[in-house]
Amino acid sequence: MKNKIIPYLLLIPQFILSGLFIAGLINAIMISLGIMPSLGLNKLTFDYYIKAFLRKDLFDSLTFSFYTALVSALISTVLGVFICYFMINTKRGISWIVELPIITPHVVTALFIISIFSQNGFIARLLFMFNLIKDQQEFPVIVYNSGGIGIILGYIWKEVPFVIYFTASIMSNINEKLGDAAANLGAGAGRIFFEITLPLCKNTIISAFLIIFVFSLGAYELPFLLGATKPKALPVQAYEQYLHPDLRNRPYAMALNGIIIAAAMLSAVFYYFVLKSDIDKKLKNKNLNTCII
Repeated sequence: MKNKIIPYLLLIPQFILSGLFIAGLINAIMISLGIMPSLGLNKLTFDYYIKAFLRKDLFDSLTFSFYTALVSALISTVLGVFICYFMINTKRGISWIVELPIITPHVVTALFIISIFSQNGFIARLLFMFNLIKDQQEFPVIVYNSGGIGIILGYIWKEVPFVIYFTASIMSNINEKLGDAAANLGAGAGRIFFEITLPLCKNTIISAFLIIFVFSLGAYELPFLLGATKPKALPVQAYEQYLHPDLRNRPYAMALNGIIIAAAMLSAVFYYFVLKSDIDKKLKNKNLNTCII
């Protein structure tokens, strides 16, 4: 009897953490809908969402957030997959250099980007020292520019190692005989990668992409520290509205967060249908092969 209870007891910390998260999420949604009894707001309303969508800068912020999240996630996924494939095939293992960005806080990452890529950074000073530019101000504006290049670079540095770790386990367990058989039939390394390795890792790669995309979409640290004044990323705008001195502005800030949550949920739903379609296709092919046999 005691042995049967122990697994449930071990789940208690998880239930507590999940409960706190769900309670906070529900509280945020209620505040965004105008329910905040401490300020005398007790009427359910969508006015704060309407106010958010009527603001001209909302579309710019939402577009900018999607742009930086999508570009950084795509580049990170591609680089991570290729680096992972190279490490596994050369038997080098995962270097500490790859591990370092994962444990580095985003604030330190922002400082690193500023120190290297700003007009007063290491690269600008190096080019000026070798007389490749006449003045450090001639160096392209990478940090604090409206294109979000500094933000994207920061996310790439943080996310590529995550993709490597996420795909390494499944990529390293692919049967080597599949590649050997393809090589014996005349397939090159590129064809083996794109027609054997990549399809077998597809679902894991899509999962990694979705995780870093949703994270980048909702994170505010790098956009806040490396972004331009305009356009502002949506999480930055929500954070600034949350810090507004008038507490009656809090529901509007939560409405902005609600929009971010809705965008993340739409991405999850999209992934679900993509994964479901792939599973249904595999089951259909399996049943077809069974009928033929």
